[in-house]
Amino acid sequence: MKAALHEEIGKPLSVVNDVDLVGPKEGQVLIKTEYCGICHSDVSVMDSLDLTPMILGHEAAGIVEEIGDGVTSVNKGDYVLMTPIGPCGNCEMCILNRYTLCERGQSFVFGTLPDGSTPFSWNESPVYQGLGVGGFAEYTVLEERNVVRVEKGIPLETVCLIGCGVQTGVGSVLNTAKVTAGSTVLVMGLGGVGLSVVQGARIAKAEKIIASDPVKERRSKALKLGATNVIDPDNDDLINAVMELTLGKGVDYAFDAVGNSELIALGLTVSKTGGSTVIVGAPPPDEELKFPSSLHLMMSEKRLLGSLLGSCNAQKDIPLLVEYWQRDLLDLNNMISQTYSLDNINSGIDDLRNSIGIRSVIKIHET
Repeated sequence: MKAALHEEIGKPLSVVNDVDLVGPKEGQVLIKTEYCGICHSDVSVMDSLDLTPMILGHEAAGIVEEIGDGVTSVNKGDYVLMTPIGPCGNCEMCILNRYTLCERGQSFVFGTLPDGSTPFSWNESPVYQGLGVGGFAEYTVLEERNVVRVEKGIPLETVCLIGCGVQTGVGSVLNTAKVTAGSTVLVMGLGGVGLSVVQGARIAKAEKIIASDPVKERRSKALKLGATNVIDPDNDDLINAVMELTLGKGVDYAFDAVGNSELIALGLTVSKTGGSTVIVGAPPPDEELKFPSSLHLMMSEKRLLGSLLGSCNAQKDIPLLVEYWQRDLLDLNNMISQTYSLDNINSGIDDLRNSIGIRSVIKIHET
């Protein structure tokens, strides 16, 4: 089958036609991948992870081709969304409702299924399953818990965004931070995840949603999707602008949707007493955080929270997010800037690197 391979750090993906696939085994699902969004995490892996060859792509949607023994939640022909982390429901973390920390689900970090295997091979050597899905390929195999059935006929080219970016952004608001109605919110970074944070804050009925990004187009999108105020950090002092908009109080919740230590520290600075700063973007693995005064944090009881995939239970939250979209509470169309073929996937990656548009989606099959 055709797939895009990550073969070397810092190099473009290689599109090849001879990747082999095995499966599905017991409890697994074989899926014909139709569409897959390009996420910043894919590019981060390309630039830093020497675990190769690997098939990236984890914001994917497709159609069930075959099911393994014991699979009950989906059948052949079902439309499905895929998710990097599917909770097992039985481990300590799942029992504590910390679903994205599921012990079985954490296998996505290693590019393999929980048993250490991968369904992909190339030239008779294993190919890692990047970020738990491997969506930049014509077919993939996932455990049943990583697959969520959606209504047949639903536009997969649109709802595929829910698989990662929308789960991550909206979930960080509703699940991680638990943003309250009438509160003030700052969102730093307005890519696919950041704009999903903006929409999550709108859904949570935040009173003031301040959005910051140096790209004018993204600030304009934020206003369409629910932001009440926008800031250009290249031309405005972000701290002064936020404090002015909040009458000197600061925000209840600050979200870093970039993964940048300076923005995280800035979030702590502009959050009010008792406020929360949420790390939604993934910082480089070797980047250290620079905190404001530790005494100030202690005395003000400000909180720093990490959010992995929006603290979502995919089996429950994905259907809820689809419902939000169907009820026009969640705008996905305005987040898709361009659709590319699998052969032209590197053009979509270049768009992301150059902050062009919001989200590029890859159409996996030509017909």
